[in-house]
Amino acid sequence: MNALNIAEYTQTLGVHAKLASARMARASAATKNLALRKLASLLRANVAALQIDNARDIERATAAGLSAPMVDRLKLTPKVLETCAEGCEQLAAMPDIIGEIIGLKQQPSGIRVGQMRVPIGVFGMIFESRPNVTIEAASLSIKSGNACILRGGSEAIDSNKALARLVQQALAEAGLPEDAVQLVQTTDREVVGQLITMPQYVDVIIPRGGKGLIERISRDAKVPVIKHLDGNCHVYVDDPCDIGMAVTVADNAKTQKYSPCNASEGLLVARGVAAEFLPKIGAIYAAKGVEMRCDPAAADILRAVPGATVTAATEQDWYEEYLAPIISIKLVAGVDEAIAHINQYSSHHTDAILTRDHMHAQQFLREVDSASVMVNASTRFADGFEFGLGAEIGISTDKFHARGPVGLEGLTSLKYVVLGQGEIRG
Repeated sequence: MNALNIAEYTQTLGVHAKLASARMARASAATKNLALRKLASLLRANVAALQIDNARDIERATAAGLSAPMVDRLKLTPKVLETCAEGCEQLAAMPDIIGEIIGLKQQPSGIRVGQMRVPIGVFGMIFESRPNVTIEAASLSIKSGNACILRGGSEAIDSNKALARLVQQALAEAGLPEDAVQLVQTTDREVVGQLITMPQYVDVIIPRGGKGLIERISRDAKVPVIKHLDGNCHVYVDDPCDIGMAVTVADNAKTQKYSPCNASEGLLVARGVAAEFLPKIGAIYAAKGVEMRCDPAAADILRAVPGATVTAATEQDWYEEYLAPIISIKLVAGVDEAIAHINQYSSHHTDAILTRDHMHAQQFLREVDSASVMVNASTRFADGFEFGLGAEIGISTDKFHARGPVGLEGLTSLKYVVLGQGEIRG
């Protein structure tokens, strides 16, 4: 497409989305839930066909030299597709929050004032790599009564097109407008430039991908943006703690999967438990090929672990989101120093404390300035599905308008409603 055609194409997407959003806002809960259940059935019925399309993307990505974590993010395994289907069903089973009125209070004048939850309208989603985001975004859009325009990465174009066809089939079978979920059919990047500058059609933009993509969109958008730049997450092992539990959780937070934004990239250990804890976690990391970038005190302990790859951490390592089998490790005096380190170096995504001290746990929850803060649990739980939101549109590290995993409520707005019986203002 040339520039003129791209502008016309994106305009058409916007017009269709705006029209569809009005119908979605009126749709009954039963109709939206029917579309979600149909989508779940279609996903399960098309696993083999979807994997054929997905294989083309993986083959192209591998040939293009994409890194192993990036190729991993592309895969639509049966397990990934089942999780997508379960997410749709979980959303269908959840109460419909659209139209609910909260905080209704009687005023001295006689009027009652409250707030009604309503759809945002149209959101644009720009994402890289993971094709399952197509289903997560579509299902949340349907449940929240919105319309959306999805622009996936060129590396997943065949997978995204196949998934989007199933979404539109489910919408049509439920009697909802197919244009409620539109996938950008071209890989031309100019579409993104157009999409983020169309406030007349698009109410919010949600970028989900690498730091470069999100920085560009945040800089150039004329539409509000919900975003997080990176996921430099931490696990802090406190004194006192259950050492066995701490080893299990610190292992899971780092190695269960290296590529997600909620994988732990930094490990902070209280000096009082370091001599007991570090050799145990070090042996596990060594066996799994995890490189440990350490401050001098941690390095002194970990170098004694057979097979451990231990290097000196630089200042930049404390800021780094590796998305790889690498972790930074630092000894700290206690909870105060751990909190100070996290608030200085983290990306304010997800941070966890492993402790037996209730007061330390409460202090960590209060003072760590991150979107998700955890006690005695793996950072890998920072996820819309795991939080019971059905799915997530992404993780927001902003403080307005949504923070943390963005589920249904993050895709809605509140408007004031006033109920009266003929009151007039004196």
